[in-house]
Amino acid sequence: MARSTSSPGIAGSAPEPGRPGNSALEVRQRSVLLNLIISLRPDQWTKNLLVFAGLLFGQRLLDKVAAERALAAFAVFCALSGVVYLINDIADRESDRQHPLKSRRPIASGAIGVGLAAAVAAVLCAGAIAASVMIGGRFAAVAIGYVALQALYSGFFKHLVILDVLALAIGFVLRAVAGAVAVDVEISHWLLVCTILLALFIALAKRRHELMLLADGAVGHRKILGEYSPYLLDQMISVVTASTLVAYIFYTISPETEQKFGTHWLWLTIPFPLYGIFRYLYLVHQREGGGSPAELLITDRPLLLCVALWGITVMLLIYKPF
Repeated sequence: MARSTSSPGIAGSAPEPGRPGNSALEVRQRSVLLNLIISLRPDQWTKNLLVFAGLLFGQRLLDKVAAERALAAFAVFCALSGVVYLINDIADRESDRQHPLKSRRPIASGAIGVGLAAAVAAVLCAGAIAASVMIGGRFAAVAIGYVALQALYSGFFKHLVILDVLALAIGFVLRAVAGAVAVDVEISHWLLVCTILLALFIALAKRRHELMLLADGAVGHRKILGEYSPYLLDQMISVVTASTLVAYIFYTISPETEQKFGTHWLWLTIPFPLYGIFRYLYLVHQREGGGSPAELLITDRPLLLCVALWGITVMLLIYKPF
């Protein structure tokens, strides 16, 4: 049975992860600027690190110009992510008020008006799209596609079983594609397959966390949660977990990969995704985590160390093959 001591209960007495001073009164007492920054959720921007996958695996990491373009792409997607969070919070403000944690968000709590949040989202979106055009036409197309997908998710896909998690996963894929396009490298089919499978794993774990946290109140918060059950989600997670690991293993040992990077030692990185995924499952099932993947990555030291060591090992093998 999962432990309950590490997560807030349905009463929501503990602060929302990553949000300092989160009682409804404290949220309203914060400055408007601080509430706006929090609504952009900079603690979630670690998801946009996928933009650098093209730079790393496209062997352009040591290229100064490519690195600058990748940083610019990362900044654009951080801004667009903030826009998406503002739009979601506006659209979901009524249901968020019924949630033990989301009710403390600035828009749901009334600390930020809908008009102000919408105006900030519009200005930020326009600026980000303009910046994306400066990076390149193809990159701008992907950035616009990302915003369009998120808009469709908020208004349509999030209410459809299975398609909701698929839409979330495709959003991760578009980040990886955008990074590859920004630095003008080939978009590997391996990159796309591994990204969408890992993203599905995270999205399904998040749905499971919501279902377990809200219990009988899940449908009241979001009707689509009534289409899922812990057993169904566990089955889906099992399928995606195995698929993710198999895809990554085949990627590391494929002749195509060996020829591209000039090394046959990439298989040495296999233990890292194995441990990372198992650690994530442990946090989901035993520590009732998974509601915020970005928070888990930042706050769980073993998981953070695993990702860091994986990245360092990949860089050493690709850029200093032996």
